[in-house]
Amino acid sequence: MLNNSTIRKLTGRVAAFLPALLLLFAALPSSAQSIAADGGFTPYSMYGVGSIVRPGTSYNLTMGGIGIGDRNYRYINYLNPAAVTEREAQSFMLDFGVEQRNFYYTANPATAIGGTGSEMLKSVNNTFNMHHLIASFPIWKSSAFKVGIVPYSNVGYKFVTSERSDDIIAEAGDIKYSRIGQGSIYQTFFGAGATFWDRLSVGADLQYYFGTIDRYSSATFTTNTSFRSINSGWTFVTRAISGKFGLQYRQPIAGNVYAVFGLTYNLPVKFKGENIRYAYGVSASGKDTIFHRNTPLESMSAPSELGAGVTLRGAEKWMVGFDYTRSNWAKASFEEIPGVDVKPTTAQAFKVGFELTPNRYDIRYFLKRLTYRAGAYYEQNYFTLNGSAITRQGVTLGISFPVFRYYNAVTFGVDIGQRGSVADNLIRERYFLFTLSFDLHDIWFIKTLYQ
Repeated sequence: MLNNSTIRKLTGRVAAFLPALLLLFAALPSSAQSIAADGGFTPYSMYGVGSIVRPGTSYNLTMGGIGIGDRNYRYINYLNPAAVTEREAQSFMLDFGVEQRNFYYTANPATAIGGTGSEMLKSVNNTFNMHHLIASFPIWKSSAFKVGIVPYSNVGYKFVTSERSDDIIAEAGDIKYSRIGQGSIYQTFFGAGATFWDRLSVGADLQYYFGTIDRYSSATFTTNTSFRSINSGWTFVTRAISGKFGLQYRQPIAGNVYAVFGLTYNLPVKFKGENIRYAYGVSASGKDTIFHRNTPLESMSAPSELGAGVTLRGAEKWMVGFDYTRSNWAKASFEEIPGVDVKPTTAQAFKVGFELTPNRYDIRYFLKRLTYRAGAYYEQNYFTLNGSAITRQGVTLGISFPVFRYYNAVTFGVDIGQRGSVADNLIRERYFLFTLSFDLHDIWFIKTLYQ
C-alpha cells in the first residue's frame, strides 16, 4: 500500500500536471496523438466549447472567410441568411464539402515540465473529415429556403507524461498520466429569405446545436499491477436552439458594377443537456465505479455575435470584399480547469478576399473559365491563456472548376495559417487546411417542348 506521504506526492504530481498540459503538447510524438477526435486536433480546444470552426464553405474560406456582404447566384452562401435569395428562378443548389487538416506544433522546452535543452519541441498531426452539407431551393418568386449542417466547434487533444519522482517510482512503479479530449458540436440550420424592391434582402435562420464532448484523465500504473489505475472525467451532452438574422442591400454604382452591404446578428446560445461526471478504477480483476453523477448542463454558453460586410462586384468577372465580426465572451460561461489561468474575452475577426474569372464563357481556353480566389484573415480567440491573447492569422487560395452544364463546379482551397506564439510561452500551431466542395446546380419544374 502507498503511505500517506507518497499519496500526497502523487496527488501533487497530478495537480501540477494540469496547468502545463499545453506546454507539454509539442513534446508528444505524432504516434501518441492518434486519437479519435471527431473534427480536429489542437491544444486550444481544451477550454470552453472547444476550438470554434471558421465558418463557411470552400467558396467562402478561399476568400479569407468573407460572405456577409456577398451575393452570388452560382454558390450557396450561408454566412448571411439574406444571401439565399440570390439565385435564378426554379434553381436547386446543393453544396457538399470535405476537409483535410495538417498541424505542426512548436513549443519552447524551457516552458514544459522538466524541459531541458535548447532545441524546440515539435509535433505533427493530421485529420480528415466531412465539412458541410447544404441545400437551397426557391419558395416563391423572390424568396428562397435553405437547410444544412456544419461544424460549430471541435475538441481534440491528448497529453501524456510519465512519473519522474524516484521515490514514487520505487514504491509504486512506473506511472503514466494522460489527459484526453474529443468530440464536436454541430449546427443544423433551417433558413429563409426574401427580396424587396430588387435591392433589399432579409433572412433568418433557426439554428439547432447538438453534440457530445468528452474530457477525461487517467493515472495508469504500468509496472505494478497491485494498484488500481484511476480514470475520471466529464461527458457533456449538449443541445441548444438559437437564431440568426441577416440583411443585405444592393447598390448599383456604374454599368455592371454594384456594391452590397450586409449585416448579421447571431442570438446568444445557452447550451442545455447533461453533465456526466464519473470516476472508476481499473485493475486485473476488472473495472470498479467510484462514482457516477448526472446533472443538468448549466456551465456552457456562447454570446451573441454582430457581423458587417461589404463587397464590390463587377458583373461576372471580379469581386472584392471585407467582413468584420465581433462577440463579447466576457459574460459567457464554461468549465474551469484548476490551476490554468483561462479568461473569456472579446473575440473578433477581420477578413478580406477577392475572386476573378477572366472569361466565364470562353470557348477556346478552359483556364479562362476558371474562377480564382484569394484572401486573408486575422482573428482574436474568445479566451486568453495565462494573460496572453491567442490570435490566428492566415492566407487563403482557391480555384473553382466548372463542370458540365448550368453552374456545377468543384472548388478546391487551401488555408495556410498560424495560431499562438512561442514568444508568449504558448504553443505555436501552424496548419495547412485543404478543402474540397462539390457545388451542384439544377433547374426544377421545366416543361419540355418535345417529348
